[in-house]
Amino acid sequence: MPNDPGPTARALRALEILRTRPITTADELAVRLGVTERAARRYVGILKEAGIPVESARGPHGGYRLGRGTRLPPVHFTQAEALGLVMAALGGRPAVADADDLVGTALGKVVKALPESVGRQAALLREYAAAAPDPLAAHPDPAVTSSLVEAVAHRRRVRLAYRSEAGNAWEEEADPWSLVVRHGRWYLLCHSHRADAVRTYRVDRIGEVHSTGRGFDAPVDFDPV
Repeated sequence: MPNDPGPTARALRALEILRTRPITTADELAVRLGVTERAARRYVGILKEAGIPVESARGPHGGYRLGRGTRLPPVHFTQAEALGLVMAALGGRPAVADADDLVGTALGKVVKALPESVGRQAALLREYAAAAPDPLAAHPDPAVTSSLVEAVAHRRRVRLAYRSEAGNAWEEEADPWSLVVRHGRWYLLCHSHRADAVRTYRVDRIGEVHSTGRGFDAPVDFDPV
């Protein structure tokens, strides 16, 4: 067919598809390209040969994804979006006004990267808006949260160390179903194998998380909220 795209054009189209999603299966890529799965894998191979870091993830939730170092199009904020981002950060974590705060440092980098026409108001808002700290606020460890997100996404059972409000500490295996943010606190909704029951744990009270390598099936029609 004279109008049929060539291998290079389809490989570039595959790159565009991979850029828009965190992970894409061979079947999904084939459907989007209008080719067979075998052909889709061939176009992924062309991208790899060109030096583009396409990673392959195995398992039931596996597929292709772009690795680190891939240059993506820049993100452009409107002034309203930039102000909304700063307001949301201040409202959820007043310490972001402090340059030494983890989120505050990240927010500062975002604001500095904005064009002058957009970033000026966002910088002023961050500098002059006062947010009263919540004495009861507790923020989870980013590393723990990241491990839980990974386990939830890939349906992997974890072994975690927990400390209750009363100060009791224990370790257990759990099937992490979902992470829920409610009234500024992060919670893990899971099936506890220690209690053989559904449990909700505050993420800021989880000390360590380790994957057991075993999978699990979440309840059908599960709604975390």
